[in-house]
Amino acid sequence: MSLPSRVKVVEVGPRDGLQNEAKPVPLETKVALIDRLSETGLTAIEAGAFVSPKWVPQMADSAEVFRRIKQKPQVSYPVLVPNVKGLELALAAGVQEIAVFGAASESFSQRNINCSIEESLERFGPVCDAAQSAGLKVRGYVSCVLGCPYEGEIAPDAVARVAKALIGMGCYEVSLGDTIGIGTPIKAQRMIEVVAQDVDISHLAAHFHDTYGQALANLLAVLQMGVAVMDASVSGLGGCPYAPGASGNVATEDVVYMLHGLGIETGIDLNQLVETGAFISQALDRPPGSKAAMALRLKAAKSQQ
Repeated sequence: MSLPSRVKVVEVGPRDGLQNEAKPVPLETKVALIDRLSETGLTAIEAGAFVSPKWVPQMADSAEVFRRIKQKPQVSYPVLVPNVKGLELALAAGVQEIAVFGAASESFSQRNINCSIEESLERFGPVCDAAQSAGLKVRGYVSCVLGCPYEGEIAPDAVARVAKALIGMGCYEVSLGDTIGIGTPIKAQRMIEVVAQDVDISHLAAHFHDTYGQALANLLAVLQMGVAVMDASVSGLGGCPYAPGASGNVATEDVVYMLHGLGIETGIDLNQLVETGAFISQALDRPPGSKAAMALRLKAAKSQQ
């Protein structure tokens, strides 16, 4: 299959990235990060999560973040909601798109959201119905699609069942997450091949972590199969508190550099994205997590000498 001519990049850093930070990230920093990302040409930026502050304290100020960001009409700002209560809080904040989060692993589902896969789907049904009745778009996530920290490899059929159920609830798109970054290109393609038998590939997105350095290779592998939506995190922010040792999502800068190198349009200004990654890395007092960003900044610095 020929490569898509255009790919949509979904920026997950402000939610999936920052939620795993041990030290509190100031409200102003979160707002500034999203506002900077809005200027890069991205069309989808996760803005937060309406979850229990007891379990995810970093997301406790999501409502205030959402109210303060400078929203652009051409950009969507989805938030994660786990239940009806979370949806009510999101609606009160003026959210227009939500995401629900399931798993392909029974053990991970129990550790992550304290219920079985079947119970999680039953919980999401009313959330999706209420959200759509209120005019909201709903995106679905499936975690552990290529491996689980507790069960090992996950059968593609298990991924397909959850993805099909989420589409059946009205999710316009399902993001398939390699939560612990254990996948390889062939396994990623086999998983997509099976899932695509139940869910049209136009409704699938890839969300790959880079624990073993395979994320870009895996993205290219599923890109070759027609997947044209990719989740990524600016400067590679993130990890997974339920997957010990798992590194962050693949860096958005690296994904965009690869896509542009393949002649694929994204609508994203890579230079602005690199500077945004530098901003949040400095704010968190850590080195940038993108190799492309580091190389481009070094090249720019040398050219100014």
